[in-house]
Amino acid sequence: MSDTTKTSLTPVAQKFILHWGEMGTKWGINRTVAQVHALLFLSPHPVPADEISSTLSVARSNVSTSLRELQGWGIVRLVHVLGDRRDHFETTKDVWEIFQTVSEERKRREIDPTLRVLAECVQELKAGAQGETYTRERLESMLDFLTIMTGLFEEILRMPVGALKGVGKLRGKVITLLGSEKKKAG
Repeated sequence: MSDTTKTSLTPVAQKFILHWGEMGTKWGINRTVAQVHALLFLSPHPVPADEISSTLSVARSNVSTSLRELQGWGIVRLVHVLGDRRDHFETTKDVWEIFQTVSEERKRREIDPTLRVLAECVQELKAGAQGETYTRERLESMLDFLTIMTGLFEEILRMPVGALKGVGKLRGKVITLLGSEKKKAG
C-alpha cells in the first residue's frame, strides 16, 4: 500500500469499505471485520496490521481480532514481505473463491448443526413421543427441505468456476425450461 493510501483512501474505496462494513452487520459479521476484509480486497499488496489500523482509524486490538476471525473463515492469510519484519495480510482476490470459501464455512457453522439437531429431534419423535404427530411432520418436512437444498448447494460449490458462471448465466432459462416441461407433463 502506498504512503498516500496508508492514511487516506480514495472516495470510491471509502464508499466501498463503509458499505461492506454495513453489509457485514446485516450478514451477522462484525463491521470492523468486514471493513478489514474490504480494505485487503482493494489493496494490491499485503498490508501490515498497523497500517490497517491507521487507514481505517480502528484500534490495533480490534484489527488483530478482526484478522484472526478472517483467518478463521479462510479468506485472509498471513504473508511475509522481504525486508519487513512485520506480519502482512492479504485476502483472496477472486470473488468466486471468496464466495465458495464463505459459503462452505457458513454451511459448516450454521446449516450442518441445524441438520444434526433436526435429525435428532425427528428420531426422538419417531422413537415414541406420543401425541406429537404434527410436530414430527413439521420437523420431517424441514429436515427434508434442508437435506435437499444442502445437496443442491454442495453440488453448486463443487462446480468449477467456469461451470458455475455458466449456470449463473442460465438463471431464467432453467426456470423457463422446467416450467415448459411441467406444462407438457400436465
